[in-house]
Amino acid sequence: MIGLGQFLEVLFSGLLSGVLYSLVALGFVLIFKASGVFNFAQGAMVLLAGLALVRSLDFLVANGFPFWSAVILGLLFAAMIMAITAWMVQRFVLGPLINQDGLTLFMATIGITFVLEGAAQMIFGSDVYPLRLFPTDAWFLFEGNFPGGLLVSKIDVWGGLIAAVLVAGLAVFFQRTKTGRALRAVADDHAAAQSVGISLNWIWFIVWLVAGLVALVAATVWGTKLGVQFSIVFLALKALPVLIIGGFTSVPGAIVGGLIVGAGEKLAEAYLGPFIGGGIEYWFAYVLALVVLMVRPQGLYGERIIERI
Repeated sequence: MIGLGQFLEVLFSGLLSGVLYSLVALGFVLIFKASGVFNFAQGAMVLLAGLALVRSLDFLVANGFPFWSAVILGLLFAAMIMAITAWMVQRFVLGPLINQDGLTLFMATIGITFVLEGAAQMIFGSDVYPLRLFPTDAWFLFEGNFPGGLLVSKIDVWGGLIAAVLVAGLAVFFQRTKTGRALRAVADDHAAAQSVGISLNWIWFIVWLVAGLVALVAATVWGTKLGVQFSIVFLALKALPVLIIGGFTSVPGAIVGGLIVGAGEKLAEAYLGPFIGGGIEYWFAYVLALVVLMVRPQGLYGERIIERI
């Protein structure tokens, strides 16, 4: 029987893990909001950003740069790589496909995934590269209230703080800036946005750039947690139930969906795992997503689609 202390530890760990899932899901939401495209390449973008950062960081430190100076320059280099990637995707893939149906654009993002994976590993290498930007040890909290205290991972807490700042920044960007309002206009109606002089090519470049920077943020946290490696690509699959639960068009929904998935899978593993076998946390999120699809197909925060004939 799990006591209150263990329950709180599992719950808190799950919530913090869910925030890390949300960091990946945010990239999907940004692109889907502006273009209606499900970007299957978001996981590959996280891999590319992480490899660009860690390899440039290793190079700079090896050539005598102080660590934090190398980190800043490495982040700037990785951001430049993501900007170049956004421009190339818009110029050579999405630009020629403007006004094509959603399935065509989705298949294009699958192609982008394999190109980015191959290019990233060809340029930066395919080994597992450790990244140490955040502390990876843990705190023991409330030792006077619970036997042994509550174990809280520092990297998860850092991820939660970064996600909070990121969501706040995106909210200001969408609500307070001219470009953000243009993105919302394009999301509502492409044709109407074009009719008032908004360039879809420019908007798609901006949204892929922002999604690339979000991927870079996710790469700093996940790279510190797992190392920068090929398996980061599969974070895209982990973000899918987060999107289904929260809604494909909602930034707050990505956060709430991540919290639900993270807490749900950890609690299920702790409470149901002993009865039905281990490994439940690898598939429990998809069961939650299936339940949400049956009850509320647009997600908890998604916009209800009403078609009138």
